[in-house]
Amino acid sequence: MRSKKDYLLLSGKGMMMGAADAVPGVSGGTIAFITGIYEELIDTLKQFNPEAVRILFSEGLLSCWRYVNGNFLLALFSGILLSLVSVSHLVLYLLEAHPILLWSFFFGLIVASTWSVVRHVRGWNANLVAMFVSGTLLAYLLTEQAPGVVEATSLMVFLAGMIAICAMILPGISGSLILLLMGMYTPILGAIKGLEWVTLGLFASGCIIGLLSFSRVLSWAFHHHRMLTLALLGGFMLGSLNKVWPWKYTLSYTIDRHGEEVPLLQDNLLPGSYEMLTGLSSGFWPAIALMCVGALLGLLMDRQQN
Repeated sequence: MRSKKDYLLLSGKGMMMGAADAVPGVSGGTIAFITGIYEELIDTLKQFNPEAVRILFSEGLLSCWRYVNGNFLLALFSGILLSLVSVSHLVLYLLEAHPILLWSFFFGLIVASTWSVVRHVRGWNANLVAMFVSGTLLAYLLTEQAPGVVEATSLMVFLAGMIAICAMILPGISGSLILLLMGMYTPILGAIKGLEWVTLGLFASGCIIGLLSFSRVLSWAFHHHRMLTLALLGGFMLGSLNKVWPWKYTLSYTIDRHGEEVPLLQDNLLPGSYEMLTGLSSGFWPAIALMCVGALLGLLMDRQQN
């Protein structure tokens, strides 16, 4: 039985998930995993099934609420929504004003998160190694894809919600990155900032359908092939590090609907090469310090699970 303090902490974890999902390349699912709520989340989402409808009509709303673990979802998603309309703005500002420092923090966090997942894999064998390598390559290839540019039609907004939410609950696969590749990242963020309720409603509808469907797949995988699933997720996290490498050189830009330049293609560079090409300071030592802070935070959160 959770206390009020437990639910406040749960909302805090939801805020961290929301803030992480605002950054292309960082997954809210990663935060859910290292904070120890991942499996409860996907098992809870799986409870939205015909049995929940039967309980609602035969035993009432309160019994149905308990069956679907409603208090857990309310606390978690309240934190996520609060983050999306508040903390995510700060994250996006830092992404624009201090990208190297922000990427460095998340790089360290994801390194620690990868260790958090991999250390739970028991009895490494050829199949587990193959699954880990496959996850790494898939995530890496995703981060190498050029972002798309499409019109934000109602259908595209709905589909973007369905696809991105599946990535958001997968550790290592960023929902924001998927939106970026689909060309929907800027329109959706613009809708959040501008409170465009029709667009947000379509996106949320897609998210709900995608979330309820994909959570069943993940829950089945965890309960029937736990070690293989963990190896795959660990690979996803390792491969995603390519996207959050701090020192990037922008090769080309695109123009968003507000007439502002947005990076389209970027190459990862070593700090020294970054300074030579851009003429800017690499901020090497502050970046290393924030990598360590991110890694330490990830290890501390992992330790809280034990």
